[in-house]
Amino acid sequence: MTQSPAPPLTDVAIVLVAAGRGLRAGRELPKQYVPLAGKPLLAHTIAALAALGAPVQPVIAQGDELLFANVCEGLSAAARALLLPAVPGGATRQTSVRAGLEALARVGAPAIVLIHDGARCQPGHALLLRAVEAARQFGGAVPGLAVTDTIKQVDDQGRSCATPDRARLRAVQTPQSFHFNLIHAAHNDAAKQELADFPDDATLAEWAGHEVHVFEGEALNMKVTRPEDFALVETRLLADLPDIRTGQGYDVHAFGPGDHVWLGGVKIGHDQSLIGHSDADVLLHALTDALLGALADGDIGSHFPPSDPQWKGAASDRFLRHAVDLVSARGGMIAHLDGTLICEAPKIGPHREAMRARIAEICGLPVGRVGVKATTSEGLGFTGRREGIAAMALATIRLPVQD
Repeated sequence: MTQSPAPPLTDVAIVLVAAGRGLRAGRELPKQYVPLAGKPLLAHTIAALAALGAPVQPVIAQGDELLFANVCEGLSAAARALLLPAVPGGATRQTSVRAGLEALARVGAPAIVLIHDGARCQPGHALLLRAVEAARQFGGAVPGLAVTDTIKQVDDQGRSCATPDRARLRAVQTPQSFHFNLIHAAHNDAAKQELADFPDDATLAEWAGHEVHVFEGEALNMKVTRPEDFALVETRLLADLPDIRTGQGYDVHAFGPGDHVWLGGVKIGHDQSLIGHSDADVLLHALTDALLGALADGDIGSHFPPSDPQWKGAASDRFLRHAVDLVSARGGMIAHLDGTLICEAPKIGPHREAMRARIAEICGLPVGRVGVKATTSEGLGFTGRREGIAAMALATIRLPVQD
């Protein structure tokens, strides 16, 4: 189950390594940006790390800025508040980690740093706490799992040449945790000697002469690497969200003087405007109410009273984003949004895809999870008389089981 962000840990920070290309995953996108359970994989990772309440320093590849911005759009406000500005990584994991450590040093080095792979999207809260405490006690520590299979060492011909004692073997994970000064100095020493291919930070720390403690890892904290891993992790993520809910929304705005309308977050030229206290985006209002209904959390008027002058002329994406943040704050996800506009004019078809894209952007969703449709009322009623526009919406969300 997704944890709510905890009170800040003032002496801890996290380096989130997300600059790799993930070629073995067999996807067009780098694996950390592939959608899983309605959000990019990296969004799940950040949400899990945010449960610790410590600042998170992302390290991303140059050129991935827009992809990372989309990840941030899908995060709760509390999780976004913990993110430091992303910095560019390097050609290897080691150089990317060093870039993250240098960024933390510039803003004020923490006492303890956790270094975590972006492709491990289910680090449990208890695991994060164990990582912090192990670093405090030992200076350097990594999570590890006991090996259950017999391990064979093979030669260049594929012949078995040794069988290590599996009782002494551990499969190492992240977050790897250290006293900041210890691991920062080790990275700098390796860089000075032009050594850049250590497989992980524990190996680098050992090279620098430090002991590294292995504490208990978590089986769910797997690294998404191969194509089949995506389906397995998505199944696990959805299993944490068994409470499936549907909410509906409905809104109406009348036409008045003007030269454009806002629909689905898109400005459309028209011979009239919709009249309302805000920008009167009837579709975004209906979608907002649908999400609030699924949460059983009032309606748009109770959250944004029209009597409050601060909302006069406000862009309706703020209302929808608020509802999205409420879903995220409950540890949930939006599975699907579907809206229907009822009007004679303007024509919706030419703007449908732009609306879908804008709604997806506001909500941090893949476009494939947003539907926009339109119909007329065959000349009947107020919409048929071109007196205004109505919108209906449905929202399907998934939540963890509530306490």
